[in-house]
Amino acid sequence: MEKRKERILDLKKQKNAVILAHYYQAPEIQEIADYVGDSLGLSQEAAKVDAAIILFAGVHFMAETAKILNPNKKVILPDLNAGCSLADSCPPLIFKKFIEAHPDHIVITYINCSAEIKALSHLVCTSSNAEKIVNSVPTNIPIIFAPDKNLGNYINQKTGRKMVLWDGSCVVHEAFSLDKLIALHRLHPDAKIIAHPESETHILETASYIGSTSGMIAYVKTSPFTKFIVATEAGILYKMQQEVPEKILIPAPSHENNTCACSECGFMKMNTLQKVYDCLLNESPEVTVSKGIREKALIPIERMLELSK
Repeated sequence: MEKRKERILDLKKQKNAVILAHYYQAPEIQEIADYVGDSLGLSQEAAKVDAAIILFAGVHFMAETAKILNPNKKVILPDLNAGCSLADSCPPLIFKKFIEAHPDHIVITYINCSAEIKALSHLVCTSSNAEKIVNSVPTNIPIIFAPDKNLGNYINQKTGRKMVLWDGSCVVHEAFSLDKLIALHRLHPDAKIIAHPESETHILETASYIGSTSGMIAYVKTSPFTKFIVATEAGILYKMQQEVPEKILIPAPSHENNTCACSECGFMKMNTLQKVYDCLLNESPEVTVSKGIREKALIPIERMLELSK
C-alpha cells in the first residue's frame, strides 16, 4: 500500500494534478489527498484550484460540481459508478414537472444532486450553509427544496419556513436504527449524540448537536465532553479521531447487521487506492458536463459560494 501511495504522489507531481477527497472516503485515500472536506469545503476548494487535473475522490455529483466550476480543467473520478442514492432520487424530467406545478417558487437544491437538477435551480446549498441560503430568500417568496426531505424538514423547523419538499433521501442516513441507538446510549450514558441533518427526525431529536460533517468535527473538537455517538457515514470517524485523539468516538448503529455495525455509503467506498492510481495514470474516467447545463448550473453554485463567504 505504501508503494502505491508513493506512486500516486509521484504521478500527481508529474501531471500537475490535485486530489480532492470527501470525509467519507477510505482512510488511505484521505491520506494522499491535497484537501479533505465536506461538500461546501470541496466546492470552495474546487473553485480556486490551479492544477491542470482534478482527481475527485468522492461521488459523481461532486466531480460534476468541480467540472462546472472548472470547465477548462480535466476532472477525473476513480469510479464512474460511484453515484448517490439521494441524487438518484430526483430525476430531472419529473423534477421539472414538479417545479412547473409550483409556479412563483424559488428553487433551492441541496448540492447532492445532478448537474441537470442544479441547472433547474435558483440557489444551491450544502448542509453547512442551508439555513443561511434559505434565510437569504425573502419570507414572502415560497420555496421548493430538493432533493433531501429530511434536511428540508430540519431547515423548515429551524427557520419557520414552509418550504415545499421533494420526497428524496439518503439511504445511508435513513439506515440508522432508533432502537439500537437508544440501546447503545444506555451502554454509554455519558456519550453525546451528534447527527447529520440528512438523518430522519426521530434520530435528530436524540442529538445534542446537529450539523454538517465539518460542523460535527468542529463541535467534537471544542466540546468539553469526551465521548460521542456519531450519526453520519462512518468514514468521518477517521478524520475526526485525528482531530481529537484523546476522545472516544462511537459510530451510530444501522438497521443492518453489517460488519462495521455502522452506516456506510457503498458508493463512497467504490473508490480504492488502486482505482485512484489507475485513474491518475490513465487520466480517466473523465467527468464531463455539456456547455448548456454547465452554464445554467454555474449560476446557483456561484450564488451559494458568494453567500457563503
